[in-house]
Amino acid sequence: MVSLYTDLQQVLDSDIVTLNKAIAVAEAESADAGLSMLDTLDLDGYHHLHAARGELLHRLGRNADARAEFARAWEFADNELDRGFLARRLQELTEQV
Repeated sequence: MVSLYTDLQQVLDSDIVTLNKAIAVAEAESADAGLSMLDTLDLDGYHHLHAARGELLHRLGRNADARAEFARAWEFADNELDRGFLARRLQELTEQV
């Protein structure tokens, strides 16, 4: 998947493609590597970025930071399905404290 996103970047270099590539990198390599890529993006206010950051931070054991990212994602989400998912993730992380 990482190589496919690398190929796609040659044709369409956008922050959204990089976000998706970062998720693939996190799965193939490490959460740290994916998070480093996400940190380069200028997508503040895009709930998918905050949700992805929240998930990777959670995988790294940084649950307070993960909760903050999921809360930001919830603020920016524009539909009830996404907001419901994000609310459940927030609840799960709160229960793990």
